[in-house]
Amino acid sequence: MGGSDGRVVLRIDGARPLSAGTVQVVAAICDQVEDHGRPGVVELHVSGAPGAHWTRDLTAGLVTRWERAVRRLERLPMTTVAVASGDCGGTALDVLLVADLRVAAPGTRLLVPTDGTGTWPGMALYRLVQQAGPAAVRRAVLLGEPIGTDQAVALHLLDEIVDDPAGQVAAPAVASGLIAERELAIRRQLMFEAATTSFEDALGAHLAACDRALRQGSDGTSAAGRAAEAAGTAGAAS
Repeated sequence: MGGSDGRVVLRIDGARPLSAGTVQVVAAICDQVEDHGRPGVVELHVSGAPGAHWTRDLTAGLVTRWERAVRRLERLPMTTVAVASGDCGGTALDVLLVADLRVAAPGTRLLVPTDGTGTWPGMALYRLVQQAGPAAVRRAVLLGEPIGTDQAVALHLLDEIVDDPAGQVAAPAVASGLIAERELAIRRQLMFEAATTSFEDALGAHLAACDRALRQGSDGTSAAGRAAEAAGTAGAAS
């Protein structure tokens, strides 16, 4: 699950039916990362898509627990890098879509699985629409049409296609410099909220994040002075 170099590894096979064991593994990874307390990278290796009748043994309770576990992954205080290959559907697609950075092998396809009556209406559907727009993923969401590699890159659902994605997994995260645990989590949350929050409602949270960043700096400005400046800026902006 992890190593002394700050790397934590999770492998998800989307071809396997969702189970309580899968939920427990993801929860254990989240526990490990949340207790880690240091910068690092979480590698999410995903591949596989479910076959027919994959929902046969599912219950609403199990699906709820899974979606909550995936949400924890999405909000981890570490940079998450997905390494995708082959067809990715079901649990593999769920995990891929919550990663900060996504590296894939040539030929990778994203698949919204079907349950025999239609495409699965889980939160992967929601994230596809949120990240790429309804028109861009309409055929995938409604008809289960695969999203090929080139299309996924064009829609920014995948970031990079490389021949050996596993060998290059940490490079994008390290190069970004955004691996400070708490700061990454704050930026990610601000990004999530920006799409649905008005400027006036978002202003306070962004100014608070700016103030936090300044407090961690070494410019010699007093905390009280920075707070006063932030308050003045808020008043001017509103």
